[in-house]
Amino acid sequence: MDAKVKKPKPDLLVIGWIEHLALPDLGLMNVRAKIDTGARTSALHATDIETFMQDDVEMVRFAAQLDEGQAPVVIETPVYDRREIKNTSGIPEMRIVIRTKLQLTDRKWSITVSLSDRSNMRFPMIVGRTALKKHNIAVHTRSANLTAKFSE
Repeated sequence: MDAKVKKPKPDLLVIGWIEHLALPDLGLMNVRAKIDTGARTSALHATDIETFMQDDVEMVRFAAQLDEGQAPVVIETPVYDRREIKNTSGIPEMRIVIRTKLQLTDRKWSITVSLSDRSNMRFPMIVGRTALKKHNIAVHTRSANLTAKFSE
C-alpha cells in the first residue's frame, strides 16, 4: 500500500486586511485588494464584460481599471464557470468566474475570481476565504500592507 506523501506546509504568512497582490496571468500587478475572510468568493472589478467563442472555448473579454487615473486594461481569458454569487447587499446575481494565478510576495497559486462591476466599492478586488484556504495564511485585521508592493 502506498503511503500518501504530504507536501510540507509553507511557512505562516501574516498579511493585512488590505494588500497589494498580482494576477500575473492577466497582466495585473499591484492590485489593491481587501482581504475579506467573511466573503467566500473573490471578485475583480470588471466592466464591458462580453463572452465569445474561440477555437471551441468560451472566452470572456473585459476591462479592468484598477486606479481612477489609469487607463483600463482589456483582458481576454477562458470562462471557468458561471455562478450565482451574493453581492454585498446579499442579493444573488449570476456572474462569470475565471481561474487565474494570484501572487502574494513570492507565493503563487490558482484561484477562482468572479467578475463584477465594483466601481462603487473602495477596492478593485476582494479576496475571499476560499482563495486563502490551504496556503497557511493568517490575516491581521488591524494591519494593512504587510507585504511589499511588486516592482513594475
